[in-house]
Amino acid sequence: QVQLVESGGGLVQAGGSTKLSCVANGRALSTYVMGWLRQAPGKEREFVAAISWSGVSTNYAESVKGRFTISRDNAENTIVSLQMSNLRPEDTAVYYCAAVKDGTIWTFGRNGYSYVWGQGTQVTVSS
Repeated sequence: QVQLVESGGGLVQAGGSTKLSCVANGRALSTYVMGWLRQAPGKEREFVAAISWSGVSTNYAESVKGRFTISRDNAENTIVSLQMSNLRPEDTAVYYCAAVKDGTIWTFGRNGYSYVWGQGTQVTVSS
């Protein structure tokens, strides 16, 4: 069974940086589009960033463009990372890693697709 295991995050001061990682066991997801979504308290889950299976193409939410960078390594296990910089209090949320086989980086996060989900990791940005 394919699993996504997230790590990183925690408590960060505004303006600071942190990095999230998501490891998929084995190479079963090496051809999947992968990415990150987040959910803040009282809000709906929202798209953050997505990356193509090759790692060549990326897509970002407007709110994180220029501050977050997504990358992936398919060498052995599939590892997707989210480097988060210049963090703001409004970035506080639970961040979820996800993978989708039949979507694109432009549809990532939308309903109607079958996703593999990680368990989520908390990022709290203090002002």
